Parts: sequence; structure tokens; C-alpha cells
Amino acid sequence: MARLKEFYKQEAAPALMKKFNYKSVMQIPKLDKIVVNVGAGEAKDNAKVIDTISADLAAITGQKPMVCKAKKSVANFKLRAGMNIGLKVTLRGDRMYEFIDRLFNVALPRVRDFRGINPNSFDGRGNYNLGVREQLIFPEIDFDKVDKVRGMDICFVTTATTDEEARELLTLMGAPFAK
Repeated sequence: MARLKEFYKQEAAPALMKKFNYKSVMQIPKLDKIVVNVGAGEAKDNAKVIDTISADLAAITGQKPMVCKAKKSVANFKLRAGMNIGLKVTLRGDRMYEFIDRLFNVALPRVRDFRGINPNSFDGRGNYNLGVREQLIFPEIDFDKVDKVRGMDICFVTTATTDEEARELLTLMGAPFAK
């Protein structure tokens, strides 16, 4: 949404510049992209699963997902190289801001017993990873048409160099971190 993008430019960026004493506006961390990933191990047995997950992911993100294929064969998992094992969507620009707004303000508050997201899920380089257990928290998904509850991984990639900078950036953007 343009609202969140404008908020970042007018309020969040100056606040970050003041807090971390940046010398240049180019040092201010910003959200680079959001990657939404759904693993579908059962797709090796049933090819229709990919189509179902693809429709759900397209409804949630507003963008057509990319099918991920296995790189190596693993005999224990009955997996061959080239088999479809998941889907992912990389969001940038306006779609990214729209998704983050809906995630923080609509979807996450719908989680049962929600007390905030884990503030320790940063990777050490300023990126944040979030796991969602069910796709039903998004209002775009029709409960009656869901064949199986599936989770997804959401990765927020920022230009921040430290976790502290990234945490402050996401907090200013509305991330509901647990206290």
C-alpha cells in the first residue's frame, strides 16, 4: 500500500537516521523484498497439490508463485532431482508494502492466542524470518475450499547490517513483536 511506503519515507526513515546517527541517507535501512515460501513434500505423490497451493499463494500475495524443484535425489524421502517440492513468491515494491500491511494488521491478529511475533528470529545480517502455521489467517482464503491446512515461511530481507537496525525498522513499520 502507498500508505506504508509514504510512512516509511516521511516518518520511519528520519527516525532511524536520528536513532543510529547515520551520516548519509543511503545508510538508512529499508525493506528490500519479502519472500513467501510454502514447502509441499506431498506433491511428489499428488500433482494436484501444487495447483491448490499455487491458487492459495496467488490469492494471498497477489502474484503468481514460482514452482521450486528438488536439486538432489534423496532415496530416504523417495525424492528425485527435478520433482516439484514447493512454491515461492518474491514480493517487491507496492505489492510488498501491501502484503506487509495486511500481514501485520489483519492476518497476524487473527492467530489464536497471539501475543506477538518472536523478536529473536533475525539471522545476524538484518533479515527476519517468520513461520505461519496455517494459511487460514489470511482473509483471502475461503475456509470451505481448503483441502489441507498448510503453513508458510515469510522472510523479510532488509538492507540493514545488524539485527538491531532491522528490528527497529520492522517495529516502525508496525511489526507486532512480543515484549
